Amino acid sequence: MLKFAFQDFLDDRKFKNTTKVNLRNYQTLLGEFINYCTEHVVVYVEDINYSHIKQYLLECQEKGNKAGTINTKLMRIRAFLNYMVECEIIKTNPAHKVKMKKDDVKIDVFTDEQIKQMLNFYRHIRRREKQYFAYRDYMMIVLILGTGIRRGEIINLKWSDVDLLNHNISVFGKTRRKETIPTTVKLSKELGAYKTFCKQYYQAAQSGSRQKDILFKDDQWKIDIFSSKTQGYEYHLYILSIAMLIESCCQRMLW
Repeated sequence: MLKFAFQDFLDDRKFKNTTKVNLRNYQTLLGEFINYCTEHVVVYVEDINYSHIKQYLLECQEKGNKAGTINTKLMRIRAFLNYMVECEIIKTNPAHKVKMKKDDVKIDVFTDEQIKQMLNFYRHIRRREKQYFAYRDYMMIVLILGTGIRRGEIINLKWSDVDLLNHNISVFGKTRRKETIPTTVKLSKELGAYKTFCKQYYQAAQSGSRQKDILFKDDQWKIDIFSSKTQGYEYHLYILSIAMLIESCCQRMLW
């Protein structure tokens, strides 16, 4: 039955070590399609055809889903039915007959002047406050702008991933493979200065002269570059807010 096949597919994704984010994505987006099929009395995987998939996506479009969202849903359906082909439940994947929608994406990038203003803003905060959090936030912005590093990558970044001599950073990208991102000499110097600051901060905190609000480990070389304790907020939400602040900060400075 379809609902059992859906659960088997999710179990297979877990077995293949799919990330929690992608698992939730499958459960939500693919789950919507499974519910649609159930409502239209499609009980078995073998009963799913081209018309069911096309009609479902049309309904999604009528509900206001944009091309990118519809394409994502189609890719999830294709993955599910590909798995059914592998399991020899069906012979062919009917979702392959459904074409992707054209998605005209326009990405507005920052100008050199906006980036200059942004960095000046965070440098001012760092010099004025002279605290760990101010310096950390400044370095996150510099690293994001200087490398294009993703939120998930910056969260997991450790000093052992940073090669200050050869000017590069090692990260695990979306393909879950280790990738090397080059850094400029200037960025490497910024990271080196921040590392020195962090060591001094850790020593002061361990001696009790500062509040212990960062994670401590025996091996400081492996410690996270950016503290995973953020004054009560979950770190991924904190990073997201920092990324969103980039644009809002720029807008305020341009007024």
